[in-house]
Amino acid sequence: MAILKSGLNPEYSAIPQQSDELIIEELNRNGHIHIPTNMDNYGQKLNGDMKSNAVGDIQYVVSPKYSDAATAQIRNEGHTDHDSGETRCGWGPFSPAMCQRFRNPKWICFWLCWAGALQGMVVNGFVNVVISNIERRYDLSSTVTGTVASCYDIASVLCLIPVSYFGGLGCKPRYLGIGVLVMGIGSIVFSLPQFTVDAYKMDDSGIRTTCDASSNDTSVCNGNNLPVSLSNYKFVFFLGQLLHGAGAAPLYTLGVTYLDENLPLRSSSFYIGIFYAFAIVGPAIGYLAGGAFLNLFVDINRADIDSVTMSPDSPRWVGAWWIGFLISGALAFLVALPIGGFPKFLPGSEKYKLEREKEVYSKKQKKLEYTESSPDTSKTEASLSYKQMLKSLKILLLNPTFMFLNLAAACEGNLLSGIATFMPKFIEAQFGLSASTAAQYVGYAAIPAGGGGTFLGGYLVKKFDLHVRGILRLCLGVTASVLLFALVFIAHCENIPFAGVNTEYGNTAQNSTEIRLSLQLDGECNAACRCSQDMYNPVCGIDGVLYFSPCYAGCQTEIKGDSKMYTNCSCVVFNRTGPPPEYEAIEGTCKSSCKYLPLLLPICGLLMLMTFIASMPALAATLRCIPNEQRSLGLGIQWIIARCLGSIPGPILFGKLIDITCKLWQVKCEQQGSCFAYDNQQMSHNMLAIILSTKFLSTLFFFLAYILYKVPRSDTESDDSSDKGCKISDTEKDDSPPPPTPTALSYSTSKNCKSNQSVHTAVTLLSDSSPTTPASPTERKVTDWSKL
Repeated sequence: MAILKSGLNPEYSAIPQQSDELIIEELNRNGHIHIPTNMDNYGQKLNGDMKSNAVGDIQYVVSPKYSDAATAQIRNEGHTDHDSGETRCGWGPFSPAMCQRFRNPKWICFWLCWAGALQGMVVNGFVNVVISNIERRYDLSSTVTGTVASCYDIASVLCLIPVSYFGGLGCKPRYLGIGVLVMGIGSIVFSLPQFTVDAYKMDDSGIRTTCDASSNDTSVCNGNNLPVSLSNYKFVFFLGQLLHGAGAAPLYTLGVTYLDENLPLRSSSFYIGIFYAFAIVGPAIGYLAGGAFLNLFVDINRADIDSVTMSPDSPRWVGAWWIGFLISGALAFLVALPIGGFPKFLPGSEKYKLEREKEVYSKKQKKLEYTESSPDTSKTEASLSYKQMLKSLKILLLNPTFMFLNLAAACEGNLLSGIATFMPKFIEAQFGLSASTAAQYVGYAAIPAGGGGTFLGGYLVKKFDLHVRGILRLCLGVTASVLLFALVFIAHCENIPFAGVNTEYGNTAQNSTEIRLSLQLDGECNAACRCSQDMYNPVCGIDGVLYFSPCYAGCQTEIKGDSKMYTNCSCVVFNRTGPPPEYEAIEGTCKSSCKYLPLLLPICGLLMLMTFIASMPALAATLRCIPNEQRSLGLGIQWIIARCLGSIPGPILFGKLIDITCKLWQVKCEQQGSCFAYDNQQMSHNMLAIILSTKFLSTLFFFLAYILYKVPRSDTESDDSSDKGCKISDTEKDDSPPPPTPTALSYSTSKNCKSNQSVHTAVTLLSDSSPTTPASPTERKVTDWSKL
């Protein structure tokens, strides 16, 4: 019996429809297919009682005797039935017909963009913005909050390999939907401490803040006055971040491969670029929205706002950090539902498989054998052993281009995670801004740089039809250019004069000279005040000098109003012979006079733009230099390397370099907390050192990936070649005999292989076990036989 597969080309097709017809002189029952030498006439002649079977978009002409068996065999070969459960949108048995119109790459890209934006908004936006606020609210040290941030990457590392491997064999949208749902649960868990603790107390817990020589200060750490510690809530934050990491694990591995395998090679980079653009816009939105939420008082849901006397500029202010997590948790539940309803295969995905083999790294690699013991391909794949998984790992780890791209990704992850975590703090320290304002400034720079850079990188790959070598040249160029933009960190803002920290008492901002001295907050002007260091409540004197508290400024009188003001301050220097000022010190830090911000933000934006331009092309190069069946696993390995060597140690490294610039640490009940004052010059130089060193390593790894990439022998891989990868690279053939499956042949009318212009009429043959009869010598025979 014979099957003629058609639908591969509209000009020569064996579909028994009026639109696509092919003259067939004779189709014998013994399995011969005879195609006449004259292909110019149209019509159709079928010998015997034949009928047409449809499997997806592919039509088959089969004998009634073997119709069902042939259709089953075709499906075993990997062709998809659009009406089967694996290609229908739905949730279990519920798959309404109206949902089937959404099973195309555009809609899956739409919902994945929502998921990526939510993930970035929460993990790289809200969490980074609220770190300082939850430190203050829940008595957490910077080490603890650093661990909170790292829990995301720790969970991702633990989940990436199993999720990438088994998710790649199963239904990817199901894994993606469950992952988004877990992320939503993590956001809800992260916000729970706000609803399980008492209202935030804004008073000073009985600590005297003004200078009173006649009273004795009572420390909060003495006797029964120990404050109630909320530090155990760190475990709730740990759990929330672990759920965030576990839920996001399939998003950038299975999500990317699901898009890639359902799109043409030329368009996949563009769609993946859109997805990554939204994933980068997410953190920018998180910075902006998170900064806006921090301007609201933390207990806005249960406190009288009119009674709040502090302003967001106060170092004791705690904003409504939890609102963003509640909103993102609710949105995650809404996004998880449609993503989980997409099918395992989208219609038309089969025709893109051969494209994915064109640019695989050309060194001969032995393909893994998958024994077909079951007619169900998905069940066969699910039964792959861990031994085969180890073979896949070996193939990937011996691919030098893939490994150097992984190391470059680790360097980029190190830099991006460190900047995302500490750039708001850097701007806050350099320019004396509030945490909310600094976060919003970072968002202003991140929105055009992150989203535009990622989109532009994907667009350049699509516009110039870049192959692996061209992509690596692009990554190399834009990464090297960042070395120039990083020089902006040579400049820095002068430190605000801080009495007893970097300037002596009795100086003003105009005549003070920064000195390197040991911490000495006590001076002659406040010696009689007997001040306590338990409460950091900085005030700015009219002399432009910052003081640790009104007591250390020698202030004896407090003027209550919208902002607390103080008079009779013995340490504040001003002309005491003239008219008395309205106040001598005011609550809050002194404003910086540095004019460096308009220069820093645009150049930092360009630095991030060039970094993100390389991200999408680097991902495309990774996907193209590894075998198609190993892409989910390969992306999983890349994300593990990028996290273990990049995003996990990155914030720790940045934090350590920033911590060594601290001049004044918080000390409460003999426990060191966060830093109150930094050395701006040393902080800028440390940032410059780490950015230059990281970018130098990235440039080096991209260069090594470029020179070690071997072009497939059948593809010249030059961008100006007329034959751009239309041939498939050679792979080492297995010595074992192939399984007894039907033989697929190609009848080609093309005379060259140029820009996908070849026309193929593939013929799949199923024969009986009986011997076959040769075709007539007067007819062109395009068949082969295999005994079943």
